[in-house]
Amino acid sequence: MSLENLLSRIKPLNQGAMDAARQRQAILTKPAGSLGRLEELSIQIAGITGQPLPQITHKMVTVMAGDHGVVAEGVSAYPAEVTPQMVFNFLAGGAAVNVLARQAGARVVIVDMGVAVPLEPHPSLIDKKVAPGTNNIAQGPAMSREQAIQAILAGASVVEAEAAQGLDLLATGDMGIGNTTPSAAIAAVLTGESPVVIVGRGTGVDDAGLQRKVTAVQKAITVNQPDAADGLDVLMKVGGYEIAGLAGAILAAAANGCPIVVDGFISTAAAMIAAQICPTVRQYLIAGHCSEELGHRLMLNWLGLKPLLDLNLRLGEGTGAVLAMSLVEAACRTLVEMATFADAGVSEKMD
Repeated sequence: MSLENLLSRIKPLNQGAMDAARQRQAILTKPAGSLGRLEELSIQIAGITGQPLPQITHKMVTVMAGDHGVVAEGVSAYPAEVTPQMVFNFLAGGAAVNVLARQAGARVVIVDMGVAVPLEPHPSLIDKKVAPGTNNIAQGPAMSREQAIQAILAGASVVEAEAAQGLDLLATGDMGIGNTTPSAAIAAVLTGESPVVIVGRGTGVDDAGLQRKVTAVQKAITVNQPDAADGLDVLMKVGGYEIAGLAGAILAAAANGCPIVVDGFISTAAAMIAAQICPTVRQYLIAGHCSEELGHRLMLNWLGLKPLLDLNLRLGEGTGAVLAMSLVEAACRTLVEMATFADAGVSEKMD
């Protein structure tokens, strides 16, 4: 699979399916528009899937992990050793995303995109490691352009394999100590905003740590001069391997007619990269929530997305996206399962 081939499969939403879903919404036993965002979601899902009566059966969250050379700049409250430790927590089913995925009925797929140390083989761990962590973006490019493409295609291959088993809804998740720093750099480059209004406290750094993060992002942009018009250039210069993998997963989901629920700050940076590479992919995105992280709302605005939830979350892992899955499913079920006025013998003159 080449990147060009992958992008060629991403089509605009199916207008006929959307029109049919919209027409059905108009004759369901409720006042017009009374289910608000759920109605909008159901029409969007119809367009994504090409099914006027879409059904969400197979749900998945992928958590992609990678390490970051920029932690050398003192940008995280936690050491890089936490990344592999958390990967094994995911594999053991003990993390927040595992709990919420069990509640949502979603399978969890864990991928090593670039953890800095070798990981013990595990039957549930997918090894797509491109390199043992990125280079320090405050001193030079995170990766080569070839590595960026390799990482995107690796992430895409995970979703392609899952789609072959059945996939109706994808949630994106991440793990990587220090990864709010490259995500902030991506957001600052693509939105054109100052790092000061994008960079947040991530895992909870103090004021001095926050200033180090702002400085690291400013240095990364100054040193690397990423081209905002070229998503691959931004990714290779200031991104991360798990961010690249998630961008690939998003592109592959869109290519397979599967809606994507985007999680928080890091997942949204990945979605921005995907959307810059292929603008049509925006039509396939659903913002699960608005993160507590400072610049997240600016990033969602850039993508043209309205978050479904706002719960002051800042954990990552896909937690907010998995929580929002039930709303996406509810939108489809109300469209498909509600009676029409004719079915129920109810007067259509409802206020």
